[in-house]
Amino acid sequence: MLRLVRLVVIAILLSPLAAFADDLIVKKQTFDMGAYTTVGGATIKDVKIGWEAAGTLNADKSNAILIAHFFSGTSHAFGKYQPDDKVAGYWDYLVGPGKVIDTNKYYVISSDTLVNLNVNAPNVVTTGPASINPDTGKPYGMSFPVVSIKDFVRVQKALIDSLGIKKLHAVMGASMGALQTYEWAASYPDNVERIIPVIGTPGGDPFLIAWLDVWAAPIKLDPNWNHGDYYGKTPPTEGLKAALKAVTIHANHWEWATKTFGMAWADPKKNPADAMDNQFKVEATLDQVAAARAATSDANSLLYLVKANQLAAADPDKIKTPALILYSPTDLVFYAPYVEENAKKIASHGTPVETMPLPGPNGHLNGVFAVGQAGDKIRAFLAK
Repeated sequence: MLRLVRLVVIAILLSPLAAFADDLIVKKQTFDMGAYTTVGGATIKDVKIGWEAAGTLNADKSNAILIAHFFSGTSHAFGKYQPDDKVAGYWDYLVGPGKVIDTNKYYVISSDTLVNLNVNAPNVVTTGPASINPDTGKPYGMSFPVVSIKDFVRVQKALIDSLGIKKLHAVMGASMGALQTYEWAASYPDNVERIIPVIGTPGGDPFLIAWLDVWAAPIKLDPNWNHGDYYGKTPPTEGLKAALKAVTIHANHWEWATKTFGMAWADPKKNPADAMDNQFKVEATLDQVAAARAATSDANSLLYLVKANQLAAADPDKIKTPALILYSPTDLVFYAPYVEENAKKIASHGTPVETMPLPGPNGHLNGVFAVGQAGDKIRAFLAK
C-alpha cells in the first residue's frame, strides 16, 4: 500500500520519471523585483519569486521559451536539482537536450508564481500570505492583497525584462499555466511570438468558479483556519488535506480510478460494508496523497490561488498570437467543448490556431502526463 501511495504521489504531483533526466541539471534562482503594484492597486513590498532555466540564451535573445506552471505546481518543470534526485520536473520528458523542447536550441525558463501553494517545499520561492509583511514583521495572512492571473504574468514579465529578453519565442503551460499563457498573449502581444496553452481556456466559466469554491471550502470550515490567522499556531491541516483531496480527484478521471483501483478494499481484511471506518483503496490512497501534498502546502495560499483562477479573464478577442491549443477530451476541469469554443473565437479574427486532443485515462492530468503524443506537432509549431 505504501509503495502504491508513493507512486501515486509522484504521478499526481510531479510526473513520470524521465528517461534522460540525468542529462539536465538546473539551479533554482531568485528574482527580486522590490515593490510590485497589483492589478487592484495594492503595493506589495519585497516581492521575490523563484525561477530556473536550461539551455543558452542566444546573442539576440530570441530563443527564450517560458513555461508557466499549473495550480499546485512550481517552477520545477524540467531537469533535476541534483544528479541523485529521484524525481525530475513534471515536464522533463518534454524539455531537455534533444527532446521536444530542445534545450540545445532553446533557452527555457520557468518561474514560481506569486502565492505559490508549495510554500514549505525547500526549492520554492514565492511571495504570498505566508510571507512576512515588512511593515508589521508578521505573516500577511488574509491581509495579503488579492492577486490575479494577470498579476502572475506581470511579475513574469518583469523577470523576462530583467534578463534583457524583448520577445519570447513561445509561452506555454498547463491548466493554470494555460490561463497565464493566454494572458501573456492578451496583455503583451508584441512580446510573444506563439503560445501553446495546454488543458485550459483564456478564462474561467461559472461552473469552474463554483468548483474552485468547493476546493477552498474545507479550509474555511476547519476551526484552526481562524480566518487565516494560524501562522505560529495549529494550522488547518485537516481542512487543507480535504481541499487537496478534492483537487486531486477533480483533476483526474473515472477511467483512471477504475483502472488503478477498481473496487478493491484498502485493507483486504476490512470490508467497507462492515464498518464506517473501513475504506476502499481509492479512498485511502487519496487520503494519503492529500496528506503528503499538505506537508509542503499552505492553506491560505490555496485560497489565494483559487481566487486568482476565478478572476482569470483574458479576452479571446485580444489574442492575435498564433496558438497551438492542446486539450483533453475527458477533462473535468476545463471541458473540451469550452476549449474548442474559445479556439474558434480566437481563430475568428484571423489568428492562426491549431488544436489537438490529448487522449488518455487521466482526464485533466492528460495535459501533464500525456503531452508527449503531441511532440511532433509542438516541434513543428516552434519551428515556424
